[in-house]
Formats: sequence, C-alpha cells, structure tokens
Amino acid sequence: MSWFESFILGLVQGLTEFLPISSSAHLRLTAAFAGWEDPGAAFTAITQIGTEAAVLIYFRKDIARIISAWFRSLTNKAMRSDHDAQMGWLVIVGSIPIGVLGVTLKDQIEGPFRDLRLTATMLIVMGVVLGVADRLAARDEIGGRHRAIRERKTLQELSVKDGLIFGLCQAMALVPGVSRSGATISGGLLMGYTREAAARYSFLLAIPAVLASGLFELKDATEGGHVSWGPTIFATIIAFGVGYAVIAWFMKFITTKSFMPFVIYRIALGVLLFILVGADVLSPHAGESGD
Repeated sequence: MSWFESFILGLVQGLTEFLPISSSAHLRLTAAFAGWEDPGAAFTAITQIGTEAAVLIYFRKDIARIISAWFRSLTNKAMRSDHDAQMGWLVIVGSIPIGVLGVTLKDQIEGPFRDLRLTATMLIVMGVVLGVADRLAARDEIGGRHRAIRERKTLQELSVKDGLIFGLCQAMALVPGVSRSGATISGGLLMGYTREAAARYSFLLAIPAVLASGLFELKDATEGGHVSWGPTIFATIIAFGVGYAVIAWFMKFITTKSFMPFVIYRIALGVLLFILVGADVLSPHAGESGD
C-alpha cells in the first residue's frame, strides 16, 4: 500500500465511519474504483481504532461518568439504580451479539461478505430501512401545526431488551454496506427513541466492539506480518482527525435535519454499483488480493 492510498483510505474511513452510509463499503469501493487491492478487514479494523479514539475524546465526559458509576455499582448496591451505572451494563449487554458473531463469522467477513453484489444489496436494503425509520421519527416529532403522535424515548428509558436489540442491529454491520451507525440508529428510531438518543448510544455501543476488533486484528497482523505498518498508522491518524470533525458535525445535524439525504445516497450508490457490476465494468471481486 502506498502513502497516497493510505491517505485517501484514511480520509474515507474518517468521513464515513459515523455517517449511516457504511465505512467498510466505502473503503471497499474506493479500492475497487481506483484499481487498488482491497485494503482488507485487518486494515479496516485497525483504522477504526483511530475513529474510535475520536469517539473516546468527544464523549470523554459521558464515558468517564459511566465507567466511574459502573465500577462503584459493583460494590455499592445503592449505585445500581444510577442511570450511568446501568448504561455501563447496557453497553456490555449490547456488545455481546457482535462479539459472538464477529468470531463465528470471521472467515465469511474476510471472504464472501466482501462481494460487491452483497455490498450493493445491503446499501439499498438498509437505505430503505433507514428511510422508513426516519419517516416514523419525523411523524412523531412536534413541528409546525402538528402535534406529536407519541413521545420519543430517551436513553433514560433504555432497557436490557432494547440494549440487546441495539446490539443485534450493530452486529449486522459485519456485512459491508450495512453501516454500524445506520443499523443501530435505524433500530433505535424503530423502537421509538429520539434521533439524538439513538445516535449517542450507537457511538457508545461501538467503542468496545471496535476497539476489541482492532486489537484482535492488530495481534494477528503483528504475528502474520501482512500489514504495511507505516501507511496503516498514517491512515489511522488521518481517520482520527477527520472522524472527530464528523462526529461534532453529525451530532448537531441530527437534532434538526432528516436522514433522507443519506437514504437517497445509499440507494443511488447501490443501484450504480449493480449497474457497473452487471455491465462488467467492475468485477464482483474487484480489488481483492490476488484478483
């Protein structure tokens, strides 16, 4: 991997990780369109450490409060009813599905799941799901002459059941084209949570999963020696800086704006990808190592 490739891929990772458009799909497609080799699951997982570092810094106050309350609740029964302590347990519960499926489906994630036809399908399908969820949320919101049909839920009302459902939605992002934030935010909106609550829990829920995945791939890469360390570290730094800026923008965007621009983009990209593959402009396995 060249330094130029690592710069572009790090930029793509930072721009797309927190938007509901699938960073893994965009890394895969960037390589395919440019005629580069697929950066692979290891590169994706390691550069995600950079974007998760951005999450740790942006939500540092929330995270510090949750960790402190969670540890105190282990020995202090009175703390177990504290919302922050409960959030600690809910993040753990929500992380179980992706942990189990990530290990179980490792070979599929690094192989068949990277087929561009599957990526195109997931871009379109999850785009439609996000669109439906967004419209339901908009219907429930108070605005103009309309009254809310129902009050949307906040994270104060997050239950173990809902946390597990959020976790199952997150696990769907193991397939390129789904989008971790897109799946979890869609799930949250469909369960009746506010846009801000769904996005915030989505970001917090991603921390253990992404860091564990990145460290796991880091261990394998260190032992196997199949990663270009200089360019990969450079891409991770780029992803961190860009990712932080995107989080700050996205958290402001969702308070007043619809997700429909992302829905339209996902569907258009998925259709374009099907057309290119169907016309033999792109191979379904374009950019894969050894292709």
